Amino acid sequence: MVTRTARTAWNGTLQDGTGQVELASSGVGTFDVSWPRRTGDAAEGVTSPEELVAAAHSSCFSMALSGEIGRAGGTTKSLDVTAEVSFGPDPAGGFHINGIALTVRGEVDGLDEAGFVECAEKAKAGCPISKALAAVENITVDAALKA
Repeated sequence: MVTRTARTAWNGTLQDGTGQVELASSGVGTFDVSWPRRTGDAAEGVTSPEELVAAAHSSCFSMALSGEIGRAGGTTKSLDVTAEVSFGPDPAGGFHINGIALTVRGEVDGLDEAGFVECAEKAKAGCPISKALAAVENITVDAALKA
């Protein structure tokens, strides 16, 4: 079993405070976080938990999809995966992630469009991050081969 660690140091109130999230296991960086930037339209150089979830989901999905393509007899040349994580008020109170849209465009040998889409759906269901996010009410995938 592998364990990865991130650490956040927060100072101040929710509205006025700021924090820094550190990708501790890899040591690749420390990134600023704040509530106003998290809930505002412009990130202005500050990340958010939702952006970090999007990064985790897009990278995990791309690995899962490459594996599914191989199992289906295809060969992955390239995948371009975007994850859009929607964050907003929860009707039950507070806030929640209410949707994730995965978009993938790929260059693949040995599969047609239908086979690629089938692999994408399997990857969406089997990706460990998708499984961890099972409480999100709406995770979609838009998959197409590059023309």
